[in-house]
Amino acid sequence: MIRVRDAGPLDYKAIVNFQILMAKETEGIVLNTKTVTHGVKQLFAKPDMGRYFVAESEGEVIASSLVTYEWSDWRNGTVCWLQSVYVLPAYRQKGVFRRMYEHIQNMVAEDESLMGIRLYVDKSNIQAQQVYKHLGMDGDHYALFEWMKRT
Repeated sequence: MIRVRDAGPLDYKAIVNFQILMAKETEGIVLNTKTVTHGVKQLFAKPDMGRYFVAESEGEVIASSLVTYEWSDWRNGTVCWLQSVYVLPAYRQKGVFRRMYEHIQNMVAEDESLMGIRLYVDKSNIQAQQVYKHLGMDGDHYALFEWMKRT
C-alpha cells in the first residue's frame, strides 16, 4: 500500500538523494550534494517557501515532490508549483505519482486560497509529459523561459 504524507526534516536524506538521482537521470547534471542538502534543509526551516511530500511503501520512502507557491493577482490566490518529482525506478508505472498528484490536487481543491497546480517538464522528457496529460494537465498554454546564475 502506498501512503502519501507531508515530509518532515527526518526525510531530508531521501529527498536529497532523489534530487541528485533525478538531475542525473533527466538532464545529465551532477549536483553538488552539499548544496542540495542545504537547499532541502532550508525549505524545512522556512515552510512559507513550500512543502515536500513523500510517498511510502511498507515504511520506505519511495518518492518525493515539492510544492512551492506563486501569487496570482489574476486569481487573487496562490498557484502551487509542483516540482522536484522523483519516484524510485522500481516503483514507476505503479500509480505512485498519481497518488502524490491526487493528494496535492485534493489539498488545492479543499483550500479556497489555492487556485491550481502548475509544473514544468524538460522538453525531452516525453514519458513524464504523457503522464501529466493522462492526469488531465494541459501543457499547451504557456512556454517557460528562464535565466539562472551559474553555480
